[in-house]
Amino acid sequence: MLLSRMTRIINRMYFVEEASAHCDIPCGIYDPHLAQIAALTTVRMNQLIGDLSEAPDDAKFARYVAVKEHHAELCKHEIRIIWGDYIKPEHVEQYPELHQIVWNIMKLGSKTKQEVNLEAAQDLLDNVQKFSEIFWQTKASSVNRQPSRQTGGGELVYPAK
Repeated sequence: MLLSRMTRIINRMYFVEEASAHCDIPCGIYDPHLAQIAALTTVRMNQLIGDLSEAPDDAKFARYVAVKEHHAELCKHEIRIIWGDYIKPEHVEQYPELHQIVWNIMKLGSKTKQEVNLEAAQDLLDNVQKFSEIFWQTKASSVNRQPSRQTGGGELVYPAK
């Protein structure tokens, strides 16, 4: 009881805001896989929204839109981390299209959040796949495109064995 009260008093006196970071150590562990899954999820949510009947279930529609928006932002977040923490000037020199691809991902991610637009979601996935191919090439790995085996279809980019 006394220890608990003392801890609360100390916490009030020395309040520290929670801090978070992806990897300021740096850890060196980067992988665009989560960005691909997030982009693929935006495609699937747009498909599901498009499949709703003329009198859509409002709850389903709201859930699909919320998931679509969340995953579009998650995709942007994952690409920003790799762009900011991993990509070096020599990578951009070697792959001059890289800056444009990242810019496209940011813009398409926003468009995918703002609209119910299957084409924008598919374009987002296509750009994330291009980014993923370049990412693995910077690590001296060739890549394979494999079917996602997900309900929504699509492919995912993986490093070759």
